[in-house]
Amino acid sequence: MTSSSTPADDAVRHQVTIPEHVPMVALLGQRDEVLRAIETGFPAVDVHVRGNVVTLTGRPGEVALAERLVDELSEIASSTTPLTADAVERAIKILTDSTSERPAQVLTMNILSNRGKTIRPKTLGQKEYVEAIDRNTLVFGIGPAGTGKTYLAMAKAVQALQAKQVNRIVLTRPAVEAGERLGFLPGSLNDKIDPYLRPLYDALHDMVDPESIPRLMAAGTIEVAPLAYMRGRTLNDAFIILDEAQNTSAEQMKMFLTRLGFGSRIVVTGDVTQVDLPGSADSGLRVVQDILTDLDDVAFCRLTSADVVRHRLVADIIDAYSRFETHRPTGVTRAEHGGHGVRGTRSARGNQDGHR
Repeated sequence: MTSSSTPADDAVRHQVTIPEHVPMVALLGQRDEVLRAIETGFPAVDVHVRGNVVTLTGRPGEVALAERLVDELSEIASSTTPLTADAVERAIKILTDSTSERPAQVLTMNILSNRGKTIRPKTLGQKEYVEAIDRNTLVFGIGPAGTGKTYLAMAKAVQALQAKQVNRIVLTRPAVEAGERLGFLPGSLNDKIDPYLRPLYDALHDMVDPESIPRLMAAGTIEVAPLAYMRGRTLNDAFIILDEAQNTSAEQMKMFLTRLGFGSRIVVTGDVTQVDLPGSADSGLRVVQDILTDLDDVAFCRLTSADVVRHRLVADIIDAYSRFETHRPTGVTRAEHGGHGVRGTRSARGNQDGHR
């Protein structure tokens, strides 16, 4: 990509020539949605496209950043990664963060492809989380809803199984009700526990052909079970995921982690702001952060609202609840606020070895 600049008064004008191998349709998006997203992200910069030349006019600092964005988007468009308005927003966020990572490196990192759908990280925090899973035997993915903790862990598990790095996948979560009392549930034992495990099944169906799942489960290649079923076992050559770990007790967490066998790896996911344990029971996910933080081959990845990949309002809701918890008077109970509430505070993303 080449560029030229012509200053005019207090503004500058840069012309960026897009390489011939980059299709302009892919770069600009359907109905120019990518172009409009660039204009929205840089409202003080005038963006004009003629042929394969993009002209940027505005204040020097913003034009320079917009030019970097066009350069990154051009590289993404030349890959198999589709460009969308959402991708532009995430690229701008990465460029404005204090990081050495480039948007093209984050947004073109493929994990798994199935039935024409490719799973990849969408934020810097998610990329760091995926890389931590590659480098460590035990990884804790801690963060609010919608940050892809379980979904990306599941994608890495399926990838490891397909690459024959492990012989099976074990998916588990505690059977704890989210603030409700469902009472007696009819049916067999499997019928009773299926509602608690349904999110794991949903993610699995996105990554493995649905027709093959019953066969894989019957053969024990994929196992989905409540946490109570883990006691007394040693899991070798397996990729093990503990979901909703904030609802484990400290004793359950210790029990689960000591199931680790040879050739296995574990990913533990949870949100310490949504603990549903009864009474004043300590969350095993909170306690374990103080116990294992200095161990080698263990990584704690803390995702934040910046890593939410659901509706943009979800990130705003998470931040609003965090502010509420931060400023709530000391000693005020959840009951005095008239509901189950949110326990704990949102943790900021920390260093990786200390990223649905």
